[in-house]
Formats: sequence, C-alpha cells, structure tokens
Amino acid sequence: MLNKNRIFGSLVGLGLFLALTTNTVLTQPNNNVEMPASAEQTSQFQKIEQPLGLKLVVALGGLGSIGAELWWFMFSKTKSQKARVERGIQSVDIVVDGGYTPDRIEVRAGKPVKLNFFRKDPSSCLEQVLLPDFNKALDLTLNQTTSVEILPEKPGEYAFTCGMNMYKGAIIAFLQ
Repeated sequence: MLNKNRIFGSLVGLGLFLALTTNTVLTQPNNNVEMPASAEQTSQFQKIEQPLGLKLVVALGGLGSIGAELWWFMFSKTKSQKARVERGIQSVDIVVDGGYTPDRIEVRAGKPVKLNFFRKDPSSCLEQVLLPDFNKALDLTLNQTTSVEILPEKPGEYAFTCGMNMYKGAIIAFLQ
C-alpha cells in the first residue's frame, strides 16, 4: 500500500515547485519569416507577473483538489453491513439511489442469501444489477423492491455492479 504521507509530501513539493518557478516561453521566435514593416508584433507573449500569494493560493487549491480526489477514490472506505438472519435465510435490504447502500455486505458462506434491491434512482444506469459470480442479472423497477436469492458456497468476495459497471458493491462471505 502506498504511504499517505509520502504521496502528500510529493504533491505539496510539486505544487510549490510549479508555483514558484518563473514563466518561461517555450517557443522561439522564427527569424526566417519576413514581416511587413507595417505589421505590428502582436504574436509575442506578454509576461504578467503574479503576486507570490496568489501563486500559493492557486497551488494550494489545486493540491487540495488533488488530495480530495485521491482520498475519495483510494483511501475512503465504506462501512459494511452484516446480513440479518430470518428463518434460516440471510437477508439484506439494499437501497439503489446514486449507488448501492450498503455497498459491502457480510454474509456467512454456505448459507442462502436474499438480496432485496429497492430502486429510488431513475437513471438508466441503475435499472439493472449484475451478479456475475452467480450468473444473475436483475431488472430493477423504480420505487419497488426486487429480490434475488444466491448461495455463496466458498468464503471470498463476490462483486455486484450496475448494468454499465459504474456503480459497484461486494458481498463478503466468511466462515463462522
């Protein structure tokens, strides 16, 4: 796993380096092209010096945005929910609204599991849920509960996704 302090330190160093370096022009004027005497030289870039404080604010804002994205996609952990047992069947209610809540479900391996998907989100992406490890695909009706029973025979992680593979969840089966 990557060291968070090392990543953060590298991003801060890069941001400060970019903020404090002076602007350099990467293009060289082409001296082989003859310009008419009446033409003004408007193709030159003008150097606009920005105050150091403004450079720091922009660099820190960019680093903050990068840090927030890294945290969201790499370091944020969702909480898992254990399935409740009703008449020998493990059961979990999952709300489908901008994703799956909960999106990590803990169940016992070797026992049947009933997943109850209640779809609130009208987007077309979430109108289907795929459970590839169990060869199941469900069409979810808006504002209704759709149930499916599965049997995770071995301990491990079983994924479920929306029809476009944008929203994901996992069923974690364990022995006990």
